[in-house]
Amino acid sequence: MSTSDRSQRRAAGERAYEWVKDRILDGRLEGGQLLSEGEAASALEISRTPVREAFLRLEVEGLLRLYPKRGALVVPVSAGEVAEVTEARILLESHAAATVIARGIQADVADSMNAVLGDQRRLDVPKETAAFSRLDRQFHATLVEAAGNGLLTQFYSGLHDRQVRMANSALHRAPSRYGAILDEHARLCTLLRDSDADGFREQLAAHIGGTHGALLDS
Repeated sequence: MSTSDRSQRRAAGERAYEWVKDRILDGRLEGGQLLSEGEAASALEISRTPVREAFLRLEVEGLLRLYPKRGALVVPVSAGEVAEVTEARILLESHAAATVIARGIQADVADSMNAVLGDQRRLDVPKETAAFSRLDRQFHATLVEAAGNGLLTQFYSGLHDRQVRMANSALHRAPSRYGAILDEHARLCTLLRDSDADGFREQLAAHIGGTHGALLDS
């Protein structure tokens, strides 16, 4: 195989990986759905080989479960995963809030978070649910990054895919969460600006629990 052929194969594999992963994260491929190599290859107009390689990568990431000669099953979000991500987020984000308050930068951080909230408000939902979920994640990540702990920020970044997928799935199941999320984000900004770390943690727990809880109401 020539260098050019290898490069084209890697590019096709990356396209397949992004195509499938994007659809899992935004809910177009739902948990429990079966996807064949042929379906993906046909949609992308590529051979099955790069699709197979993409499926293997996504299996390692825990998003797909492969079945020979049948295809790939989209792994559903489990109750255990919801509980673990909820606990991790509350710990990390409430610690970040306390840190920025202690450093006296809470007003600036609240302004940055409020700017993201403004972008969320301008979206046309539910049409732009995927963008809404990405901004939801950005809103919370703004706080964690502002706390300035590189190790905690790196760990938080590792939750990215789960956060986006859970937000998209919850919004599809409970459309009333759109307005609730915006209101809760506004309250979080106010509590942070007012240096109310305890109130922030309480509101944060209710906020995350409300969104993630929609995943368990079926």
